[in-house]
This record gives sequence, structure tokens and C-alpha cells, in this order.
Amino acid sequence: MKENKDVLFGLYDDEEILMSAIKKANADHLDIMDVYTPFPVHGLDDVMGLEESRLHIAGFIYGAIGTLTAFCFMTWVFTRDWPIIFGGKPYWSVPAFIPITFELTVLFSAIGMVVTFYTVCGLGPGVVNPILDDRITDDKFCIAFNTNGYSADKISKIKSFFSNTGASEVHTKVI
Repeated sequence: MKENKDVLFGLYDDEEILMSAIKKANADHLDIMDVYTPFPVHGLDDVMGLEESRLHIAGFIYGAIGTLTAFCFMTWVFTRDWPIIFGGKPYWSVPAFIPITFELTVLFSAIGMVVTFYTVCGLGPGVVNPILDDRITDDKFCIAFNTNGYSADKISKIKSFFSNTGASEVHTKVI
């Protein structure tokens, strides 16, 4: 069974204020659970200390599988299963395989990366993710802290952090 989290979060009105608040949280050694924004904020990954996504590696692997699938299948079809001579051309004509090989490479990459992205982000069918505040997807920026096991002093330190960094609202929620 999943353990409930006590989340203390602050809402900000501007991404610049959010970025300076994250820098202050890092300087104060506060453990940020997550940051939510209504649109991508340039430089947020660097400030949060997040690594670059490895999704492009998965895309390359899926593309290689698509290339091999197309090439091997057409090789098998045109040399073993249905060898037909078309206008004196050889059975195994690699230049004729290029368009279909390209299309299957793109198809396997696209479908594989979408499935991988949804799986990694927990966005599969039937998954219900908790929502801290409906305005986060509209016009508010949010910094959230998991306060499970925090003392009253630590929680008051986080609340004072929010008031010092320009948070327009501070809320708690159990998710």
C-alpha cells in the first residue's frame, strides 16, 4: 500500500520569482520534493540539479530495432518466401528496401518513446495522479516539500522560506 505524503507547497505568480526561490532553497539546503509549472521554464533543470533525460537513448534503440525488423523481414520475403524477379532486378535489392526501412525506423522510435515516456512518468491508463492545486496547470508556479517526519521547527522554517521568497499562497495537502 502506498504511504500518504504530507505536502507543504507554495504558489508563485512568476517564473523569475520561482527560480530565485529555488536557488534560495538550494542555498538553505532544503529538500525540494518537486516543482510544478504551467509551461517549461528555461534553466529549471539546471537549478534543480536534474540530469539530462535518457529518452533519446531509448529512441535510438527502438529505431535500431525498427531498422533491423524492416530489413530482415524484407530480406526474408524477397529471398526466401516469395522470390520474384521484377524486370531482371536481383532478389535482394537493398536500395528498394530503404523507404520501408526508414518508415519502420521512425514508427518504432515514435511508438517506443511514447510508451517509455508514459511509463516513466506514471501516466499509464488507469493511473490517477494527485493534484496539489488546479491553478498549477493554468497560471501558478509551485514548489512542494514532503514534510513527513518533519519537526514543527522544520515546517515553520519552510513556511518562513515561502514568505521570504514571495510565495503568494502556502498550503498543505495529504496526497
